[in-house]
Amino acid sequence: MDTPLPNEDIKELSKEEQLQLELEEQKEKYIRSLAEMENTRKRMQKERQEMTKFAVDQVITDFLNPLDNFEKALSFADKMSDETRNWAMGFKMILTQLQDVLTEHGVHPFPSLGNTFNPHFHEAVSVEETTNHPDGYILEEFSRGYKSSERTIRPAKVKVAKHPKQESLATTADTDAEEKN
Repeated sequence: MDTPLPNEDIKELSKEEQLQLELEEQKEKYIRSLAEMENTRKRMQKERQEMTKFAVDQVITDFLNPLDNFEKALSFADKMSDETRNWAMGFKMILTQLQDVLTEHGVHPFPSLGNTFNPHFHEAVSVEETTNHPDGYILEEFSRGYKSSERTIRPAKVKVAKHPKQESLATTADTDAEEKN
């Protein structure tokens, strides 16, 4: 009676099938774990790159005000003596090198004067009521704005045109009419 009965054969297959199913289940868990580890690695790498980019942008931002002051100081060199102009020429070369460093890091100044105010690129520090220009027209730029390929590093500080309120126009017209009489 060494030959197995059909019921025993079914039980034997059933154990093999169970082991096979368990093996497949473990393989799936292993593959999911590998994928999860890879996704975590990629996410951490991306976060690290973003933190580095943010830190570089922050350092660059800290250099922009002294750089602006350097430019302003050198703008008066033409009115100075020959000796001072010679010194200024060397400092202008240094300024150009600093500007090149900004460019290498993808940071560029952007024009504002004559454009329309955009809160993503401009900070309105002054408003002038006028009918000579449309609302939001940038009349003056107090400090230049800078942006990288991805975002605004420093918004430009500007003076913006604004139309006077209609009440103000009516009051002005009444006052003008009274003065003529």
